[in-house]
Amino acid sequence: MTDVISIAKNAKIAASKMLQISSKIKNLALEKIANELEKNKNNIINANNIDLNNAVKLLDEGKISQSSYNRLKLDENKIRDMIQGIRDIVKLNDPVNNILWQRDIAEGITLKKISCPIGVIGVIFEARPDVISQISSLAIKSSNVVILKGGSEAVNTNTEIFNIIKNTLSSIDSFPDNAVNIIFSRDDVKEMLCADEYINLIIPRGSNSLVKFIKENTKIPVLGHADGICHIYIDKDADKNKITDIVIDAKCQYPSACNAVETILIHTEIKDIVLPKLLEKLKANNVKINSDEIIKNSYFQYIDNIVENWHKEYGDKIISLKIVNSVDEAIEHINTFGSGHTDCIITENNEIAEKFMMFVDSAGVYKNISTRFADGFRYGFGAEVGISTNKTHARGPVGLEGLTIYKYKLYGNGDIVSDFISGKRKFNK
Repeated sequence: MTDVISIAKNAKIAASKMLQISSKIKNLALEKIANELEKNKNNIINANNIDLNNAVKLLDEGKISQSSYNRLKLDENKIRDMIQGIRDIVKLNDPVNNILWQRDIAEGITLKKISCPIGVIGVIFEARPDVISQISSLAIKSSNVVILKGGSEAVNTNTEIFNIIKNTLSSIDSFPDNAVNIIFSRDDVKEMLCADEYINLIIPRGSNSLVKFIKENTKIPVLGHADGICHIYIDKDADKNKITDIVIDAKCQYPSACNAVETILIHTEIKDIVLPKLLEKLKANNVKINSDEIIKNSYFQYIDNIVENWHKEYGDKIISLKIVNSVDEAIEHINTFGSGHTDCIITENNEIAEKFMMFVDSAGVYKNISTRFADGFRYGFGAEVGISTNKTHARGPVGLEGLTIYKYKLYGNGDIVSDFISGKRKFNK
């Protein structure tokens, strides 16, 4: 078994050294990583093919889901995006040691709020091996240290990508050892979750059961989301020419993604205008349709099942449809059965749109656009460590800014509190 505690101790030492690394060195490291990944992309694909072949048996035995299998695959396009994401991060401003605000709290006393890295971050993820390069790059740029734990189904791909990153960083003289680390077994995860003395944050990326297990078994703060139950509400004032394209993209473009839509809510006044074309298009894209009784009764030939659980993430070409009587009912449904991830309204009524976007309590609230845009890469973050539904320092797609925290720096000149208590000196208003 890996000595995880020693890894965590060394990671903490590396975190203090990362504070001393210049933006120039960090960007150099990222450029070299991108170049090496590009040079070795055939090796990555070969390793991934081994994992995919092994995963077929796991899929047949029901040990992994179809959506997990889909996320496991790395093709030319995914590798291209992975490399481009690193190069995009290079172009972003360094998020560390920036003055977020400052003020003179009294004559001769200046207070500054300064951005700084979180420290050591443990990331536990399933299936997606491209996560390694995304998270490593964001950690490097934000001067954090990372300990990675990928799923066993992707062990060959994970190892290949990690070794490329690790060897590249080792070739840079001034770069700290142990800035990027990896562990492999479930027992290693249990050890990691006990390393609260050394690890500052855990980010899980995977199933609801994974996130629940992590939250219940660690004292370390956890950042992430359990479910991706995304909604689209089709308002009575929706432009019918926009509806089908948005819904089909949100469901079918990549149904395994956490930002794929799972439930469509349709205003009752527009249902018979929307449903015939929408149902035809969903079926043409091989989507299984579950619905409420109202839709089932009128369009039974399209409907596979009545919905029994509205709080459900399918992660597949399956969708739930429901009729609602108002935007208020749509908001109530989303806030009751959603997961706080990403929800959209399709409407041309700006007042209704603003009401929806104000009162839906989710990390992302959209108007007239596919939920698939909920992604750090598409937000211009270069990449993301995950999507957070927490209400802490980071929410939604978490990029560089979400991997920083802040400290207060106070500058004085022999000042003492007693002078303010006695009234000799006063704070600025």
